[in-house]
Amino acid sequence: MLQEEGPIRFSKIMSTALITMYLGFSAAINLSGALAPLKSFIQRFLQWTELLDPTNLVVSIVQEAWKRSLSTVHPDSSKLIPGPFRPAALLPFTAPMVFLSMLPVKSLKSMILPQVSFYTYSTVFNIVNGNASYDRRPHESILVGAGVIASSTFFGLFPRLLQVRFSLNSILSRNVIPVVILAQLSGMNVVASRSLEPLRGIEVMDKDGSVIGYSRKAGTKAVKDTATSRVVLFGTSAFIPEVFSYFFKRTQFFLQCPWSLWALKLSCTILVMGLMVPVSFSVFPQIGRIQCSELEKEIQSATEETELFYNRGV
Repeated sequence: MLQEEGPIRFSKIMSTALITMYLGFSAAINLSGALAPLKSFIQRFLQWTELLDPTNLVVSIVQEAWKRSLSTVHPDSSKLIPGPFRPAALLPFTAPMVFLSMLPVKSLKSMILPQVSFYTYSTVFNIVNGNASYDRRPHESILVGAGVIASSTFFGLFPRLLQVRFSLNSILSRNVIPVVILAQLSGMNVVASRSLEPLRGIEVMDKDGSVIGYSRKAGTKAVKDTATSRVVLFGTSAFIPEVFSYFFKRTQFFLQCPWSLWALKLSCTILVMGLMVPVSFSVFPQIGRIQCSELEKEIQSATEETELFYNRGV
């Protein structure tokens, strides 16, 4: 027994050391993004197609750390992001929710679960992947998240309630308005769930990675850019399947097989989101830059740099 304890203890020590090295190396990699030249949209898109690999949901030890750390480790806290809320999990979790949210309304009860599920997941995803460089207590995140989930769900269900109450069945009320509301609420969900960033400010760094201070204006820009990318993501992912469905209903195949509409709509939603997730993540670089002249006076007086960097979040 004593002879076996030695190798077991050694393996535990080595595992702990490897994990520590991985987190430290990952933090260095993520921070080095501020030092590297900013990439074009195409380069960011190709990088995100690799980072959204579903295997990133389960990787937690040193494996291709250069690629994996960007999608599994938070760049501010250097902590592992929970698997269900890593960027690679956004598509498999939200695509079915978007599909169910856009189904025709039969009763209000049938719409509650998809709406609650979608906005709950979106809120937690935004909080987990937002900027974490400012002081934030756990209970604050819980209170903010609960309020955002409740309000987002209410505003998501409200037009559906009107549709059921007044028996609205026009193309505008049945297809167009739900898409617009889903897109706008997705953007507002980001703004609300990350509302502490513009209030308290986020870290801004120079080109060497040294922290200059905390900027509320940089926090506002980070949240605004991320909210814009969410509007593009979910607005497009909901709109294109509706367009395909509109024309598909006029085909002879639909008249023979009405059930095929839902298979088409689900497949189209997954395919469009599969393309739009890396596109939306690539619209703005994760390491954003901002002119020092646009920041607070105390930050301008603390550095001679003309351009500073910050973590936008995902």
